[in-house]
Formats: sequence, structure tokens, C-alpha cells
Amino acid sequence: MTIIESIKKVMKEAAKPLTDKEIYSLIKKDNLHPIPAKDPLHIVKTTIRRHCLGLDFPSAKKVKYFKIVENKRGSSKYFLLDPKNKQEIPKITELNEKDKLPEEIIKDEHFKHLSNIKQDLLDFILNSEPSFFEKMVVELLLKMGYGWDDKESGIVSGRVNDGGIDGIIYEDQLQLSKIYIQAKKYTDKPIGRPEMQQFVGAMENNQKGVFITTSRFSKTAIEYIEKSSKDIALIDSEKLTELLVNNNLGISKVKDFTTYQIDRDYFDL
Repeated sequence: MTIIESIKKVMKEAAKPLTDKEIYSLIKKDNLHPIPAKDPLHIVKTTIRRHCLGLDFPSAKKVKYFKIVENKRGSSKYFLLDPKNKQEIPKITELNEKDKLPEEIIKDEHFKHLSNIKQDLLDFILNSEPSFFEKMVVELLLKMGYGWDDKESGIVSGRVNDGGIDGIIYEDQLQLSKIYIQAKKYTDKPIGRPEMQQFVGAMENNQKGVFITTSRFSKTAIEYIEKSSKDIALIDSEKLTELLVNNNLGISKVKDFTTYQIDRDYFDL
């Protein structure tokens, strides 16, 4: 009997949420699976959390057998997800930070790090010149794969009173197909319907467009674009910083940290 089978067996027989300590105690009591390890409780806990619904970290497994359902000022309790289990699944009350595996903590802290970097990116953009922002958004779309050439297919209009067109991406070498770009650097003011109408009007007969802002889009602006016959992508501040990070624009990698898991096939376990 494998360790995961042993855990499922004791949880099914208990028919109630159990802590990792309680699960390990029952496995040991019933002599279901000897765990020749310096810290067998850690093995049990790691196995459970890697197969736990709602937990997503580098070494987590796709197949989920358990769910965290309770934490009353102590260790988390886990419930067996089994179609044959007629017991109603208890509602989760609170996650216990102390029960998290190092991999979970790394992912949480990495998420916080990315949030800080995105905010820093937005601050730098807001403090830059409008011309820089227009150049940046054109470069971003080129890095994302739009345009036939990453050097020659994107231009910044740089015109005063351009009617809402700040840049153009040519999708083919003969410039038969193009994407119009509008870039608005706002702080708190949302992009409303009037700005969208101006952009659509400036596009004339062109079908494709991208409207990028450091702010957000109002409900009326979104509804207007949804009903428009044009193909227009809306990119707000949150999406913009996400795209900048994903395409490594305006940032540079400092150091990579690798997480590991044991290759059980190597040990024939």
C-alpha cells in the first residue's frame, strides 16, 4: 500500500476532517505504510498538500484527493474528496499560514514581488513623457509578435492632434493590413465613451485597433466597444503591467530560484 493509499484509507474510515498529525497517527497505529524517514509526518503533510484542492504551487499535483476544510487556531484539517463519501463537505473557515509548505510560501512571496514590480512599472510610466509611453506601447506589441518585422513594422505617429492614433503596426511587408494604436496616460481618470468614439472615428475604414491606458475603462466605454463593428483590444493598467512583465519589457531578471521535487521513479518508489 502506497503512502497516498494509506492516507486515503484512514481518512475514509474516519469519515471526518483530520489534521496531518491525526492522519499519520492512524497510519502508524494500523501499520499501513512504514515511512522510513527522519520526519515521517513531513512526508504525510507534503503528500496531502500536493494533492489538495485549491493549492497551486510548483510541486503540486494535478490530481486532487483532498480539501482543506477547517482551521481553528491550530493545524489545518483535511477532508477526503471521494464520490462514495456521503458526508457533506464542510466549508473552509480559514487557512493556516503555519501549515504551508516552503513551495507554497515561495509562490506567495513571488506573487507579492510581481505585484510590487508591476506597481513600480506603472509609477515609472506615469512619470515618463507622453512620447515615451507611445513608443513603449508600440515596442510592446512588436515584442508580442504583432507586425511582420520587429524593427520596421511599427511606427509612432508623433503628431499633434492626431485624432486618436498614436502608433501603427503594419502586419505585412506591403502594409496592406495594419493595427492602429491609441495610448492614454491617465492616473485616476477612466477612459470613457467619448475617447472610444474618437478613436473609432480616427480608425476610419481600418478594422483593427488597440487602446492602451495607464488607467481603466469605464463601463460605457467597454459596452461601446463590445457593440462596435471594429476589432479593438482594450488594455488597462493591470493588463499593461502584466504584459510588460510577461514580455520582459522595462524590466530585467536579477536571479532565478529553482524549486525541486523528488523523482520517485528514480528511487523505484
